[in-house]
Amino acid sequence: MSRWSDRVEELLYDGETVAERVEVGTAAVVVTSHRVLAFTPERDGPNFQQADRPNVTGVSVESGGDSTFLRYAVRATIYGLVLIVAGLLLPLDAILSDVAMPESTGQLGIGGVLGLFEQLLSLLRNLDEFMQLAGALLLLFAIVPFGVYLWSRERSLVIDLAEADESIRLPAPDSNGETIADGLERAILPGTDHEAG
Repeated sequence: MSRWSDRVEELLYDGETVAERVEVGTAAVVVTSHRVLAFTPERDGPNFQQADRPNVTGVSVESGGDSTFLRYAVRATIYGLVLIVAGLLLPLDAILSDVAMPESTGQLGIGGVLGLFEQLLSLLRNLDEFMQLAGALLLLFAIVPFGVYLWSRERSLVIDLAEADESIRLPAPDSNGETIADGLERAILPGTDHEAG
């Protein structure tokens, strides 16, 4: 079965002509006298995207991954560092070392409450160590989303459009992505020798 990128003539408007065709791995970009046609059959999302040439502002190669995982990694790192520093700088054990409970509480009938209060004091005395432990665990956890972010990174050939937050993305080859981007930009933008009638 032939690909649509091989049958682009069927998609042309009356009077529209093909000016440049570039294969980018399994994807293809066709620059016509009026539009930029991008065929991405192997990627998630639409198999075909198009833009009028006047709406194209540039072509570049970018590397990026799923920024959600990067945000998780940065947050976990910041929270972990804050907890570790707070645990090191807050001398809760020294502050609470002078606090003690009276020994004879049986006559007052509040022994159970004071026992609970004693456990709370013991927990507070060790709070700095708990903070350091939680901070270290957060730093260890930050490795996971950061690793997923690095794994999801890929180089993309990006055709920037004038509409805010709009672009056409294709997988970029590792070796000559910048050369392809420069050639496409020359073919798309006006005033170049590649431009068709």
